[in-house]
Amino acid sequence: MKLWSKENTATTNAVEKFTVGKDKDFDALLAPFDVLGSIAHVTMLSQIGLLTPEEKNLLVKELQKIFVLVTQPDFSIPEGVEDIHSYVEFILTQNLGDLGKKIHSARSRNDQVLVDIKLYLRSEIKSIAEQTQSLFQLLQAQSEKFKNNLLPGYTHLQLAMPSSFGLWFGAYAESLVDDLIVLESAYQVVNKNPLGSAAGYGSSFPINRTLTTQLLGFEHLNYNVVYAQMGRGKTERIVAAALANIADTLARMSMDACLYLNQNFGFISFPADLTTGSSIMPHKKNPDVFELTRSYCNRLKALPNEIALMTTNLPSGYQRDLQLLKEHLFPAFNELSNCLQMMELMLSNISVKEHIADAEQYQFMFSVEEVNKLVMQGVPFRDAYQQVGNAIEKGQFTYSTQINHTHEGSIGNLCNAEIGQMMDTVLKRFQFSKATTAINALLA
Repeated sequence: MKLWSKENTATTNAVEKFTVGKDKDFDALLAPFDVLGSIAHVTMLSQIGLLTPEEKNLLVKELQKIFVLVTQPDFSIPEGVEDIHSYVEFILTQNLGDLGKKIHSARSRNDQVLVDIKLYLRSEIKSIAEQTQSLFQLLQAQSEKFKNNLLPGYTHLQLAMPSSFGLWFGAYAESLVDDLIVLESAYQVVNKNPLGSAAGYGSSFPINRTLTTQLLGFEHLNYNVVYAQMGRGKTERIVAAALANIADTLARMSMDACLYLNQNFGFISFPADLTTGSSIMPHKKNPDVFELTRSYCNRLKALPNEIALMTTNLPSGYQRDLQLLKEHLFPAFNELSNCLQMMELMLSNISVKEHIADAEQYQFMFSVEEVNKLVMQGVPFRDAYQQVGNAIEKGQFTYSTQINHTHEGSIGNLCNAEIGQMMDTVLKRFQFSKATTAINALLA
């Protein structure tokens, strides 16, 4: 069953199998959003006189029933049905007769797919933003909890200067703020309505695209109908880049955790049930969660390049190449979601070693502290540097583990409250409630 079938037209099984690919699997994810787009569309068709109010009411009630059907956990598109668009129209026609055939007026599968993807991406971005906020709050809490626990800082993987677990947790919290700034920008690109662009060149029907924009809770229109189609591929690439930034933060912290759990560092530990063992070495407690998180997230970092290459040199207008983007982007949300959840689980159960800085092996991370003490006494910095350096070379270096860092963002002044305010500001800019209110109204 195909929307485009003609009386004497058929496609060979080989071509059909190749062109459909895995699309039906991803159509199941898009199904609720396809129904929402159809509710908005038939409401608009009624407003411009292509449907009577009675016809609109019948269609909306039936579409609301279909929404319940397609949101069931076991929903799948039946065999013999090409896609979700065909399935929705088939059910409407089966239950309402010829009235069901009217819903495709003034739109194409192209703008149906576009609006489905935009609505899906909008929903998934909301979920990722909320999970990122949850991890951010945990990182801030752990930063405050362990702010007095000193930790060696490294440059070039060589011992450098004093850090702290307060700084370590807090650094990744602030990194997530910047990641959500990028995600919010991607959300603004996603949150534009392409419905009404039809096949990419508009329609001769006097449709009201502003109305469907309001009904679906979009912030703006994709005004130019050609660009609405050209935005497909670009939108996915922008979203992928935003996901890749969050993934980069998680991958980097995972690498730190793997190092710090290593016996040669021994800075952190976890309950045995959150690590894995060895088939031959009974002492092993492997950081498999962090290793897999690192690998998943590094793969996600490649996603923007994959999408960029798949869309390289495409002309304006729809090309079937774009169908494959779903196979790459859609699973990325679940992968990143899983990584966020596992990172939160692990860091909620972390134990931090105390008095790390008291070990003699870390004495030289206090060298700059001793230089600065001399400078505060009036010794020129370069002379103080030479004096401490000579003492180190002669084995005469003395130091104190007591430090006093007071400037903004330092060990003694983490500025977690200010970082929290930045996150709150970013989250407010998403304005998720507007979209939620609109969707709830469509289903009321």
